[in-house]
This record gives sequence, C-alpha cells and structure tokens, in this order.
Amino acid sequence: MIKLSIEEIIEATQAKLLVKGTRLIEGEVVIDSREVNSGSVFVAFAGEKVNGNAYLLSAAELGASVVVTSESLTDTLLQSLKATGVSVVEAAHDDCEEFMLSLAAYWREQHPNWLVVGVTGSVGKTTTKEMLRCGIGATRKVYATAGNHNNLIGLPLTVFATPEDTEVLVLELGMNHSGEITRLAAVARPTVAVITNVGTSHIGLLGSRENIARAKAEIISGMRSYGELKPTLIQASAGDYTRFIADQFAYPAGVICKTVGFSDDDVMSASDISLDYTGLPTATIHAVSGWSKTMTLSVPGKVVVDDLLLALETVETLGLSLDKAAQEIEKMQATRMRLSILDATCGAKIIDDSYNASPNSTAAALDVLMQMPTTGRRIALIGEIGELGSEEKRLHGYVGAYIAAKNPDLVAFVGTGAAKEMIESARVMGLSEDKIEQFDTVYDALAVLGPVLQRGDVLLAKASRSAQLDIFVKGVTE
Repeated sequence: MIKLSIEEIIEATQAKLLVKGTRLIEGEVVIDSREVNSGSVFVAFAGEKVNGNAYLLSAAELGASVVVTSESLTDTLLQSLKATGVSVVEAAHDDCEEFMLSLAAYWREQHPNWLVVGVTGSVGKTTTKEMLRCGIGATRKVYATAGNHNNLIGLPLTVFATPEDTEVLVLELGMNHSGEITRLAAVARPTVAVITNVGTSHIGLLGSRENIARAKAEIISGMRSYGELKPTLIQASAGDYTRFIADQFAYPAGVICKTVGFSDDDVMSASDISLDYTGLPTATIHAVSGWSKTMTLSVPGKVVVDDLLLALETVETLGLSLDKAAQEIEKMQATRMRLSILDATCGAKIIDDSYNASPNSTAAALDVLMQMPTTGRRIALIGEIGELGSEEKRLHGYVGAYIAAKNPDLVAFVGTGAAKEMIESARVMGLSEDKIEQFDTVYDALAVLGPVLQRGDVLLAKASRSAQLDIFVKGVTE
C-alpha cells in the first residue's frame, strides 16, 4: 500500500497530470482493473492481448484514486473520468513500465528502514529466496517476492505491497536482457546480494555465459550500506564465474565478497551429504564462526544444499540466529512445479519441475531423479528448453548427452523441434533405443505414458513452461 500525494507521484515519475482529482491516494498499485479498490493507483499497460487503457473509467468507478494512461485520451473520456473524482495521469513517453520503476524507486527511498536482500542467478534463486524468507522470518519481520514477480513490473509491485513495518525485504531479481537488473537494482538498493550461479538461461538473448555473468553482476550497481552493514556479495565458490564477478565488479565497487561451498576456504560449508528414500537431503553445515548443525531439508536433491548455504550465510551476515533460521528452513516445503515431490494416483512418485528449464537446471533435475531410491523405473519426461537462440541445437544436444550418461529406465521427449536434437544426441551417446519415446505434445504423452505408470516408479517432468508439462503432472496426480 502506498500513501502519496498526486504531486509526489508527478515529481517522482515526470508524468503529466491531466486531471487533479479529489480522492485520497492510499491503496495498492495494480495493473489489473479487477484488483482495484478504494484508494488504488491503476496503471494501464497497453498489452498485446489486453489494453488496460480501455478500463480506465471502470477502474475510476471502482474507487481508484489515480489512473495512469499510456496513450492519449479523448476529451469525452477525460470529462467522464473527471466527474468521478479520480486523478488522471499520462505516463512520461507513454511508458508505464518506466512509470512503475520510477515510482517504486521513490517509494523505496521513503523506507530507509527496510534492509534489502537481493537474489539473482540462473538456477536456484526462487528456492534460495524462499529459504531466506523462512530463515530471516524466524527472528525478523520479513517480506519477500511472491511467485514470479521478479521482473520490471513484478518487482515494483512487490515494493509497493511491502508492509510498512517490514524489517527485511527479500527481492528476487530476474532478467531476460542486459541492463534489466541494473534497472531493478536501482529500485531495490540491496545491502546483501546473492548470486546463485551463472548458467545458460537466456543465452539465446545474451549471446554467451560471460554476458550472462555480466548481467547478473549488474545487481552490484544498486548496492548500498545499511547502517554499519556494508554491501556484501555472497556466491558459491564452485561457480566458474564467481571470481570474475568478484574481481571485475564487486571489489572495484567496494563490495565485500563471501563464498560458500564444500571446502575449508568457504565461510559456510557442507559435508556428509546424503539422500533418503524420497530424495530429501541431509547435510552437516559448518560456519567459520564455529556454528555447526546437521540439517534435513524438505526439498529434494543434493543441489538444494548449495541454496541452503547461500541462505544461511546471508542470515549470518545479517547477524541473525542461525539456529532459529535452520529450524524454520527445515520445515520449508518445495514450491509447486519446482522440484516438488507428488504422489500419482497409481502410486508412482512424480518430481514436478515443470515451471521452467535451462540446460543446467535440467541436468540438476536429472541428478535428483537418479538419486532417488525406487523399487520401480526411473522415467524422465523431458520437454524442449526455450530462449536458447542460436545455441539451441548445441545445448539441446548437451542435454541429450547428459540424459544418456545418466541412463534412466525410460526417457519420453516432448516436442517436434529441438526435442529431435536431444534424441539424436542421446542415441549417439549410447542411450538404448528401447528406452526412448517421442511425443509431439504433452497430451500425447499423457494419453500413452500416464496409463502405464506403476507403483514404485519415479517420473521427472522437466521442461520450459511453454511445453506445458504441468498438464501431464495434473493428469496423473489429480
């Protein structure tokens, strides 16, 4: 909820005031007119499918205090809006995205009491963010990014929705292009930044992994001290771009750098990692401060231990209780469609990781599949990976080769394009022909594979969101 005058909004965003209304601005900032309540600020994006400017009057009639347009309005519409008492604002350059970012930066500036932790990375940022929400929340009033609100629109919405009494704000920063995290970091102004890793997500848009590393490092541009706490960057020591980011970006900006991992040189490390029969990891965690604890997580796979280390080191950097944080993190459940373990109606186990994919996260998910004990078959349902651009053929080939090396009992590929690259590479690398199935659509996979799942089987569903493998998951579990 924001509480501002119309003059403050205009000054912060350089927007044009078309009508000065009479309503008190004290409510949520929304981009969907159906979410408007009394006191709301409704920002009308002209989307590809829906033009929010068509709903300005309805938003005003629902009680909005301000409506923000991204196109010129007719005199008739302006008069109708004026009659409701709403303030009407035209975004500078008709750019509602920049309007949101500018207003969010202003609102963040009004809350110097918020200690911000920023999380970015190619894989694992959502799990790390959720661990931070749980761990920090054990002793402090915390608010964190919800769902996928980590982009140029979602992050401002998160900032606007942050309760006034929040002590620590955990913000996830996502991106598709170079420069986006710079814009997000200018809003967030984090004191502690976590970069989970540098993978191949969005390599088709950024061109190389070094460019991805540079894009992730943009978070450093917005970092600020919080009292005596200096800007601090936390990374995994095993990352092949960890030193690059530290040397080229963090140290020159005066940012303290810490690493976590599996060696004595790390400030937070893990040893004795094992998995139970459902794939849940147990590990002994050691801090250089002398703290140590054996923890069992409710999120499957060894890979989440990396996220745990990043979260716990953040907690320690903030000076909070590691014991209380660890206790709450152990209770945390997997996010739906992100490595969550579900029961199929037939008794099989489903590893639902269908929300999104990159070559790195697909490999990590395959590791979870192969690590899980089972009395039946290990089945991989693999769909195509998006946003790989000119690297699509090569990287899908690598995924196919990795699948062959892991050698599940059955691999069902979904798709008619890049899926063929995965299949061909898997064959070349020795995956038996009788272990390979190919389906054009997820519906075909559900119709054929769904009925033959058996009790004791473990199936991994992994692909980019566009492959819609969640339809398969719902079909066999509901």
